[in-house]
Amino acid sequence: MTKPLVVVESPTKVRTLKKYLGKDFNVAATVGHIKDLPLREIGIDIENGFTPVYQTIAGKQKVIGALKKAAGDTTEVYLAPDPDREGEAIAWHTADVLKKKGRQFHRVLFHELTGGAIREAMHRPLPLNAAKYDAQQTRRILDRLVGYQISPLLWRKVKGGLSAGRVQSVAVRIICERERAIQAFEPQEYWSISADLAAKADASSGADETLFSAKLVKKLDRKIEIPDEQSALQILKELDGAAFTVAKVVKKTVRRNPLPPFITSKLQQEAIQKLRFSAKKTMSVAQQLYEGIDIGDGEPEGLITYMRTDSTRISAEAAAEALTLIRDRFGERYTIAKPRAFPNKNKAQDAHEAIRPTSVANTPEKLAPHLNADQLNLYRLIWQRFVASQMAQALIDQNSVTIAARDYRFAASGSSIRFAGFMALYLSVEESDAQSREGQGSMLPELTEGQALTLRRLDPKQHFTQPPPRFSEASLVKELEENGIGRPSTYAAILGTIREKGYVEMLKGYFRPTELGFIVNDLLVANFTDIFGVDFTARMEDNLDRIEAAEINSLSVLEGFYGQFKDDLGKAAEGMLSMRGIGMPVDLTCPECGQGQIHIKVGKNGEYLACDRYPKCRYTRNYTRDEKGRIQPVDPQTDADSDAVCEKCGRPMRIREGRFGPFLACSGYPECRHTASLSGPANAAATGVACPQPGCSGELVGRKSKRGKAFYGCSRYPDCDYAIWDKPVPVGCPVCGAPFLVERTTKKDGTFLACLNRSCGHRQPVETPSAKD
Repeated sequence: MTKPLVVVESPTKVRTLKKYLGKDFNVAATVGHIKDLPLREIGIDIENGFTPVYQTIAGKQKVIGALKKAAGDTTEVYLAPDPDREGEAIAWHTADVLKKKGRQFHRVLFHELTGGAIREAMHRPLPLNAAKYDAQQTRRILDRLVGYQISPLLWRKVKGGLSAGRVQSVAVRIICERERAIQAFEPQEYWSISADLAAKADASSGADETLFSAKLVKKLDRKIEIPDEQSALQILKELDGAAFTVAKVVKKTVRRNPLPPFITSKLQQEAIQKLRFSAKKTMSVAQQLYEGIDIGDGEPEGLITYMRTDSTRISAEAAAEALTLIRDRFGERYTIAKPRAFPNKNKAQDAHEAIRPTSVANTPEKLAPHLNADQLNLYRLIWQRFVASQMAQALIDQNSVTIAARDYRFAASGSSIRFAGFMALYLSVEESDAQSREGQGSMLPELTEGQALTLRRLDPKQHFTQPPPRFSEASLVKELEENGIGRPSTYAAILGTIREKGYVEMLKGYFRPTELGFIVNDLLVANFTDIFGVDFTARMEDNLDRIEAAEINSLSVLEGFYGQFKDDLGKAAEGMLSMRGIGMPVDLTCPECGQGQIHIKVGKNGEYLACDRYPKCRYTRNYTRDEKGRIQPVDPQTDADSDAVCEKCGRPMRIREGRFGPFLACSGYPECRHTASLSGPANAAATGVACPQPGCSGELVGRKSKRGKAFYGCSRYPDCDYAIWDKPVPVGCPVCGAPFLVERTTKKDGTFLACLNRSCGHRQPVETPSAKD
């Protein structure tokens, strides 16, 4: 009889589990999903209750064969993919391919990969969770219905290769609406007045007086607004010769509690801001810490609990361990009487604990020799946040003073730490910002009510209101979380997809919509107002949680969604503006014929302006937008020099203007008619993949060898000579965390994406069109 089989998701976990399960079990990995919806068709039987049609993923036949061989004739199979919805789907599909008469399947949830947790989970297996699988399947069906029915519409109306996603398109909408708010913003002038004051110093200080500053806040008990310089000068005139007196002194001690341990979204936000990680990198490094790292005994050990969670709950054992460490390291004063608990917002996602170290005894200092820099930095963040969550409150002394000068009132404040408590170990970005707002660290002199002060100077300053800021990765994650858009586990994929599709770009660390992003967003919002609305998407996420909690039926959710969607889709097929044809009108008259209206169109070389009287008027121009979003036509540069060389004949390439914008053309025309896109050198097509060589700032670009064979090398050649034969794709490996995959094609498996890491061997299908969030 074959030993019982334990099936996990990642090959990395196999070693970790074998360490603790010993020789009593076989352990095998699915290497991610083994079944999915078909690539080149919708794969949903809409008329038959939205039934999904699953297929074995290309390249996974070998994995399934290995699973069947490992299972042999065993009657016990323990399904242990990740403890979330995606993991539940993998468990169900694995059970389907391994089903056999007399064989029993058990679901095992490893929330942390330590010996105790693994043995405990194996001793308490669960049945497969139908409601959780239903929630995953419903989400997949919703995403497929949207992606596979709207994306072809965009191909016809705009250009090929575009995609729409049920959640990704809402993220683009949020970015576009913020950009338009910035463009519409009109700065307003306002002034402030501060007073530099002197108070008689305490005799023990050795100084005659202490200086501090106060800000004008009121006049006759009403908040003051100073709109312009004239108003500021009038106030200065009225304060000329005024006596400044302390009117009120308020002293209080504020107790501040620590923040809860990390949930996924908060970990991403903090790592982005403190460590300068991307959301994608944060999740990749966290996955490594969860799956196990060798910390000295030759075998991997899981260092953190599962990193995809919305829960702030922690186990009693973990809290007790933290309290013991705090008492030993910081002393009794920093220790609380009983573990601190944090309320959860979402019951459906409370199956997991918060993200915490599997053992606080594994201090960052202890693990430093065994972790790389990224792993150590993220682990330290998780360790400190968790331990701090169980430490004593901080005590902050806050002083505020009101100062009277005739009808005017000035205010000053300062604060100091009486007892650091948890702040001795960890301070979040959010808490640091709060300290700055409260003036922490700035001290006021000892003042008493009625005390006379000496005015040293009145300082008027001009200000202007600022537009709302663009979203950074951290603030966009926060915005998505607060609006209930997507799930924390999907944020990294959402942020990556909207950049890969060219809908947004990063400008000094902030998201800005591209022109294509604006066009696609406007078309989708005009034709699918509800489906791509923030409120609608948030309600759908709530429905998925309710399906998982077995509170509602998935079919009712799908039917409710599809009725409106089908109606909108039919109208859009007829009524959506064609950017290939008539285009999107703008408020400009054709400068060439004086009669036509200018429209934005999309051609093979991107967006351009054209007269709507074509072919009678052939006016076309490239364009830019000013800071207010207004269209600015760009006069053509014809026959300009370029640095590119023709890959056909070796002559210089020149920049020429065509109907669809500027392009590169061989200077040897008409003998050589070779042309190329202006997006990159004629012999170097951009891939969007950063060069993996340490310290290199280049990008992998397509080139041709002297014999005409295509390859991909660093754009900084000859300074960097990194090169590969396979086409790199800007999609990270979900198994080993490699920064990109490559595209390969074989007769047996067709076209697929593969990891270059030989010890990983991960493969996945090429999604066309994208059905991601």
